[in-house]
Amino acid sequence: HMQQDSLKVTHLGGLGEIGRNMQVFEYKEDIVLVDAGFGFPEHDQPGIDYNLPNVSYLADKVDRIRGLFITHGHYDHIGALPYILTKIGNPPIYCSRLTWGIVMKRHQEFPHLPAMDITIVDDRDIIQLGANFKVEFVHVNHNIPEDLALHITTPAASVFHSADFKFDPEPLNEKPTDIEYLKKLGDKGITLLLSDSTGAERAGSSISEAAIYQNLEKIFQQSNGRILTATFSSLINRIQQLIQLSEKYNRKVAIDGYSMKSNVEILKELNQLHMKKDTQINIEQVDDFPDKNITVIGTGAQGEERAVMMRIASGEHRFVKIKETDTIIFSSSVIQGNERTVQRMRDLLYRMGANVFHYQMMDIHTGGHALQEDLKRMMMYIRPKYLLPNHGYYSMMVTHA
Repeated sequence: HMQQDSLKVTHLGGLGEIGRNMQVFEYKEDIVLVDAGFGFPEHDQPGIDYNLPNVSYLADKVDRIRGLFITHGHYDHIGALPYILTKIGNPPIYCSRLTWGIVMKRHQEFPHLPAMDITIVDDRDIIQLGANFKVEFVHVNHNIPEDLALHITTPAASVFHSADFKFDPEPLNEKPTDIEYLKKLGDKGITLLLSDSTGAERAGSSISEAAIYQNLEKIFQQSNGRILTATFSSLINRIQQLIQLSEKYNRKVAIDGYSMKSNVEILKELNQLHMKKDTQINIEQVDDFPDKNITVIGTGAQGEERAVMMRIASGEHRFVKIKETDTIIFSSSVIQGNERTVQRMRDLLYRMGANVFHYQMMDIHTGGHALQEDLKRMMMYIRPKYLLPNHGYYSMMVTHA
């Protein structure tokens, strides 16, 4: 039985797992939700596409839901939306402009669903929900732009929800997190800090996007043939850097892979991707230019069967056949469980004599998540009464604590 004057925080996913992030905040008659992500299937779930948060807890409380906040546009935070939207009463949604673009683009694939009621918010905006909730948005850095942490206040308690975050003094095309402002929030007194545990088992601080750019540039400087890259379609920062470097070194850019093309289109529509008019070419045009003037940005960093890089590696790509002069860049980490598939793909590429770079050889990838020193800094700035590590496997959460 909940005491009348307390804030109840419930996780419907995202604890002891990576993915499926969704939280419920309840105070008296008001409920506020944060994120609605999906999780990837476990090894004992053949035939399952993804796992969704179990929203049955909310079934008899739908009329009390005042709104849903979305921190950023990654699928482990937005992926479940189409499947649970009507189950939670299609509440008002609040998110940044880029997140809105990604959510809307995905919504088009579900024509049977009702229209969504989305309000676009920005850093420092404050929204009053119901009688008891005040939510302020605080800009933090991640590997996708426009990521918003949440400062949630109620009469009983206040919460700082870090969202997925990292500290980056030199982020890409956006301002760094305002550290002084985080300290001010700490001064106001925070009851509970919900903080990202993904990087909690790794020592040190995360590498700045500026350092990644410099290392990628070294590869561009020494490559005389084509540059073929595989990264995540959600790793907007990396896509932007590869485009910037291609333009600097007089290369055309071919974007390949369904999710990659789709994301690039959204970013262009929202003026979120800086690319000159004549930079982009179609994948079928790669042979129309000298090799030293071609960059291909494709999907398949995890060795997925039908993705671009695997089709290139196995000789099944219609327009790109590997040459010994090609340089291949994997600018993303290997997700746990995918090591063998990625190894198979890398071996195929090495057999064809290509020049392969990956993140263990040099810093050409940085994750989106705070490492141990950054997590300590967040605690020192916010100085909460309680810490609830979230967003991570159980061992990560324990280590974070």
